[in-house]
Amino acid sequence: MTSLWFESALLPNGWASHVRVTATNGRIERVTADIEPNDRDERLSVGIPGLPNLHSHAFQRGIAGLTERRGAEGDSFWTWRELMYQFVDRITPDQMESVASLAYAEMLESGFTQVGEFHYLHHDRGGVPFADPGELAGRLAAAAANTGIGLTLLPTMYAHSGFGGAEPGKRQSRFICTRDQFAAIVEASRKVVATLPGGVVGVAPHSLRAVTPDELAWLVELSRGSVMHIHIAEQTKEVDDCLAWCGRRPVEWLLDNTAVDERWCLVHATHLTDAEIQGVAASGAVVGLCPITEANLGDGIFPAKTFLERDGRIGIGSDSNVLIDAAEEIRLLEYSQRFAHRGRNVLASGAGKSTGRTLYDRSLAGGAKVLGSSAGLVSGALLDVVSLKTSEPHLTRRRQDDILDTWIFSGGQKLVDCVWRAGEKVVVNGRHRHRDAIVARYRRALESLLT
Repeated sequence: MTSLWFESALLPNGWASHVRVTATNGRIERVTADIEPNDRDERLSVGIPGLPNLHSHAFQRGIAGLTERRGAEGDSFWTWRELMYQFVDRITPDQMESVASLAYAEMLESGFTQVGEFHYLHHDRGGVPFADPGELAGRLAAAAANTGIGLTLLPTMYAHSGFGGAEPGKRQSRFICTRDQFAAIVEASRKVVATLPGGVVGVAPHSLRAVTPDELAWLVELSRGSVMHIHIAEQTKEVDDCLAWCGRRPVEWLLDNTAVDERWCLVHATHLTDAEIQGVAASGAVVGLCPITEANLGDGIFPAKTFLERDGRIGIGSDSNVLIDAAEEIRLLEYSQRFAHRGRNVLASGAGKSTGRTLYDRSLAGGAKVLGSSAGLVSGALLDVVSLKTSEPHLTRRRQDDILDTWIFSGGQKLVDCVWRAGEKVVVNGRHRHRDAIVARYRRALESLLT
């Protein structure tokens, strides 16, 4: 049994004082407020639910900082992608596991406790299929097991290089799958994730440009009712190419041709018309926002103010993992709206409401929904909780929502103290318990990869 006692904790109905949370086999048995600690309790100051990270490409952590040179004719998402493909050409299964382990440890250190791994790197170098179709899925599951993070594995189908079933490029050979190959990868993924606490397997068409309409319909059937994730409307070129293909915009086409509902995560969805905003909000789908990556790649600014005013659902992700920081993702989401609307506290839910609390609650609920995970400190949920360092000067005399606002807009990752995932303490004093070994393995992998 795990027994934690917090001076203050964020529960589904709001902040509570003197809270004991007990768990057995990683699941919460009881949450009791207004109770004094006993000798069995680990005593802590502030507890908040761990955040879901709904969108990650873990292997891209290895190129963080290596794509920041301007090209001869400018730079964009598409030129960044060519650099990423060079890295993909070389990475081995062991190196991928090493890079993913560091990414997952850093996620836990920042306050993420579950990750949605959008997994499209399936084959060996040169595009040769592995004897075991789940080879790389198994490496991601191993990285999750080694670090303790919760894993929603999203095997991703990538069959074409452009709309209308265009032939894939040579550098996409490690991604490309036939239907039979992809079905085998999904089945293998279900096996390797089955042993992880709270492990989930969904299905992800990479994008509308990477699958045909028939393949998309087949993937929906293959998902068996689990979660569905898709990149969509991230770049203006993607929107223009879709219009050239079918006369409709990507989100418009998806809503008209697929039964999009609350199990869907539309990743980025940066470029939306007013009608598309209304359609996505009405569908119940969650928009997966990755503000750090979207800024790094120059995607544009998602119309969050309008979307949230229409009761749209959002979650946050770390995507390319160029910088892994849960608080920074939320901060940049709000700051992007301040740039766009030239105002402050744009996304707060009403007069006098905390911006940090508004976005934290929405990110927690939306992310958990499309990762198939539990959310919040409630009986029956996995014990995923983050304690904050009230000894830091940032949190002096902060109470309740001021704590979240200070963490998100001022203190950031350095305020994270300890993290429990499924009842297991994986971060202590801001450091993952296996950080030294994980970093040493990562260094060896990168020394080889980048030689």
